[in-house]
Amino acid sequence: MSTQRELNAEADARAHRDTAEQELTEIARFLQEQFSQRTVAHVAGIEDPKQVGRWCRGQNTPRFDSEFRLRTAYQVFRYIEECENRHVARAWMIGMNPQLEDASPLQAIANDQFKEVMAAARSYRQGDL
Repeated sequence: MSTQRELNAEADARAHRDTAEQELTEIARFLQEQFSQRTVAHVAGIEDPKQVGRWCRGQNTPRFDSEFRLRTAYQVFRYIEECENRHVARAWMIGMNPQLEDASPLQAIANDQFKEVMAAARSYRQGDL
């Protein structure tokens, strides 16, 4: 029988692998479906939300920093989704988080707080928050 720590590590590895294997077009499309084009643009650090649609269609590719933010948001979402469901993962990503000084995980990713967001996600999975 697996311990909670082993289950969390397996979920972490699956989310990481899924993020690495996904084309950016799929990641952008997934995030746009979950949060809206405007929100994804904000997380990616760009001003033109229509650019997200271009990424989804493979017409353009984002700068490295934007891609890093999108992949981080996707990985954290998938990690939370592993233990709960898509609805809870979405709510967790947009809700205020006390570990992030009441910023939402999406806002924290937009502010380049990548490690802090993943730490908050791991705490959530462990039942600490």
